Amino acid sequence: MYGELRRRVVTLDLQPGAPLSENELAAELGVSRTPVRDALMLLQQEGLVQIFPRIGSFVSRVDPQRVADAQFLREAVELASLDDVPAEPDPGVIAELQENIALQRRVEGDHEEFFRLDEAFHQGLMRLAGHEGTWPSVVAAKAHLDRARRLGLSEVGSVQVFVEQHAHVLDALLRSGASEARPLMRTHLRTVFDDIERVRSRSPELFAANTGAPTRRSVAVWE
Repeated sequence: MYGELRRRVVTLDLQPGAPLSENELAAELGVSRTPVRDALMLLQQEGLVQIFPRIGSFVSRVDPQRVADAQFLREAVELASLDDVPAEPDPGVIAELQENIALQRRVEGDHEEFFRLDEAFHQGLMRLAGHEGTWPSVVAAKAHLDRARRLGLSEVGSVQVFVEQHAHVLDALLRSGASEARPLMRTHLRTVFDDIERVRSRSPELFAANTGAPTRRSVAVWE
């Protein structure tokens, strides 16, 4: 239950600010209200859901500070891992990364499939460095970042700019090692901040502007 609701929040199936009805979710998922309530409380601890007594539960709006914190953690781990790529990296992993980039070039218009390939590419770089075991921790820490990334993808006309960034990082890593690849990776990872600003200018209601509760009218709504 928790995993399914978390997936819906992180993939934007449940949009930032959306109200959450325990009754409706329980009926849809074929369970009682208790596991739904427990799952919402766990998501509240992660900052992905907000629960207001006598008002209701809502998907948290995107908090740029939480996104920045998650980005900081991800960047620290991924940049550090580049230093540990061996002088003669595993040719099998290299082939997988190159095939991944080829697949990315063919998924124009399918943002969720690109997101999946993007994740696999970054996980592959961690595997190349011998640190794939840290990837689950990275994934767990970046739920807020992933929501922002998905919102950002909705703003871009083409994902090919990101594909080429991946290709340049891999080429630089194989050609000159971490010293050349690291600044390219840093620039690539930080593009999310520009994406956030573009989305926020168009849809400010998706972003956390304050810590206030929704106003209770006939239904609870955000101001």
